[in-house]
Amino acid sequence: MAAYIVSYDLHKVGQNYTCINEKLTAYPTHWHIQGSVWLIKTSDSAAVIRDKLTKCLDTNDKLIVARLSGEAAWFGYSEAGTQWLKGLLEPA
Repeated sequence: MAAYIVSYDLHKVGQNYTCINEKLTAYPTHWHIQGSVWLIKTSDSAAVIRDKLTKCLDTNDKLIVARLSGEAAWFGYSEAGTQWLKGLLEPA
């Protein structure tokens, strides 16, 4: 399984985030790390994740799904969050 960062911008005023949040929380390993940024771990490819999530988007929205591997740096997260991130980034 691989770790991915998912980030999106929903541009329509009053956009309903329920659809995309439900799809992301359906992944057993997920963390809504901030705003419109999630981390997930799955055997799905980036393209498969994108295709699942675009069903929730309008044509003017933006989405990126990128595989995480190896090196990362962060600031401001709890010790539990830090340990979760380290575990997520460890090689399989």
